[in-house]
Amino acid sequence: MRFVDAHLHLWDIGQVSLSWFREGQGLPGRAVVDDLLAEIDSDPADRPERAVVVQAADTPEEMRWLLETAERDPLVAAVVAQYEPRPDRWAGTAQAVLDHPALAGIRLAVPGRAADLSDVPGVHDLAAGLASAGHVLEMLIRTEQLPAVAALASEHPDLAIVVCHLGLGSAESDDIWRQGLRAVASHERVAAKVSGLHRPGADHGRVRRIVRDAVEILGIERLMFGSDWPISTRTCDYRETLARTRDALPELTAQQADSFWRGLATRLYLA
Repeated sequence: MRFVDAHLHLWDIGQVSLSWFREGQGLPGRAVVDDLLAEIDSDPADRPERAVVVQAADTPEEMRWLLETAERDPLVAAVVAQYEPRPDRWAGTAQAVLDHPALAGIRLAVPGRAADLSDVPGVHDLAAGLASAGHVLEMLIRTEQLPAVAALASEHPDLAIVVCHLGLGSAESDDIWRQGLRAVASHERVAAKVSGLHRPGADHGRVRRIVRDAVEILGIERLMFGSDWPISTRTCDYRETLARTRDALPELTAQQADSFWRGLATRLYLA
């Protein structure tokens, strides 16, 4: 099966620091392409043809390291930088690399901010700038912030917005989440990643319900696969993440499957 991994992280704390990384978190200090390929081993069916790498922290040094990785490794087809605001720079620390061919978007990681995003500095300038540049705005949010994403999409109709982890992650789905997803579904340029959902143990039924709700509300054509590797390794290995995702999906036509596994990510990040 050919697929694009739309949500991968890479790091090496021996070369770049991650402010949140601590020993004892169950995560490796080094997670580079060679480590991923070693985990997948030799089965080509479990190897992504290309990947979108999302910056895990927020320093310019880490961002440059990821872009340099993209320059030398064909698997890394696109990089999404983390938004870190700077005065007079609508793209924050990413302003200096906006013209890099591998830069595909910028992520707002704001689950700890206000539900209406009113305390996120420069969010509308960022949205307008990304829309003008033809780049993606990614949103790492909590469920209660989905209506704010819908409002942002309404104010910036030319902007492509991608919600990470379905706006849910490993939390429980509920009516608030479904209502929020319906709010963003009314804006055709909002898509979402089926990523970061799995918990340790047998959570197949829970993930299946979440994914099928998302398919019903957003439509399969606005969803794409992301592994969230190596964060996901605290729950299961790469092959198991793929298997659990396949199991969670409803029956798809060949065209729908191609859109979910590679088509949408290619159009948004790699075209």
